[in-house]
Amino acid sequence: MANTLELMLKKYKLETDLDKENAIKEIMQEIALAGLANTNFFTKAAFYGGTCLRIFYGLDRFSEDLDFALLNKDENFDLSNYFEPLKNEFNMYGINLDIEYITKKNNDVESALFSANTATLMLHFYHDNSQVKSIIHNQKIKIKFEIDMNNPPGGKVEFRYQTLPEPYEIQIFDESSLFAGKIHAILCRNYLHRVKGRDYFDYLFFISSGTKFNLQYLENKLKNTGGIIDSKEALTLDKVKELLYAKFSHVDYPLMVEDVSKFIPNKEQLKTYKKELFLSTLSELECT
Repeated sequence: MANTLELMLKKYKLETDLDKENAIKEIMQEIALAGLANTNFFTKAAFYGGTCLRIFYGLDRFSEDLDFALLNKDENFDLSNYFEPLKNEFNMYGINLDIEYITKKNNDVESALFSANTATLMLHFYHDNSQVKSIIHNQKIKIKFEIDMNNPPGGKVEFRYQTLPEPYEIQIFDESSLFAGKIHAILCRNYLHRVKGRDYFDYLFFISSGTKFNLQYLENKLKNTGGIIDSKEALTLDKVKELLYAKFSHVDYPLMVEDVSKFIPNKEQLKTYKKELFLSTLSELECT
């Protein structure tokens, strides 16, 4: 299994300690997906979010979390049922994984935190004692695992395949549904003193790819969340453009840039991140 890790590391530019740590995180994410694929998890849920975009669509940014959504409501679903299979999967690759269940803030989301000792992981992946000298002994690499328990209907899914770290089959939301989810995140996330610039980076990724968003799924998600459109209102493309126009007109762009700059290799492109850029994209926005 050590050869598999070495093979997966070959695709990374490992110039700094941060590059090396992020590579470990991304490989751990993919091991987790393979582990879940060996259970019944993907008969119940589908993968979405930034990490899904990175792995399956080539998004050029680092993503910290693993995000999933149940395809149908299931009161008996228990995230902890998958902890032991995941630990066993990581053990196959010589990684001793800790999994901590995160106490529910509401019934719509279940979360867990995967972690492993940073110094141990650096030695395991890179076999170099010099890598660990500056690492605090109890420092950990952490990955958040989250599942939406109240996902509305309308999202479209597809099966995709990966060959590393081992061949596996996974169910993901299709590109139009992922775009709808990203627009929903832009419209509905409310952080008091920060902007999740990663959402806006991903939005531009979809626009530049010519992706159309799933209008029905976005409508269902907005009504599920509440507060954006009336429960009896039929969502239209023009209404989505109106909502995004209002959002783009009042975003704190310096905070947006500060957030996303930590997650992308090419920071030069962030110079263009201003209101005029995002408003100009609305003429290109299309739906299915």
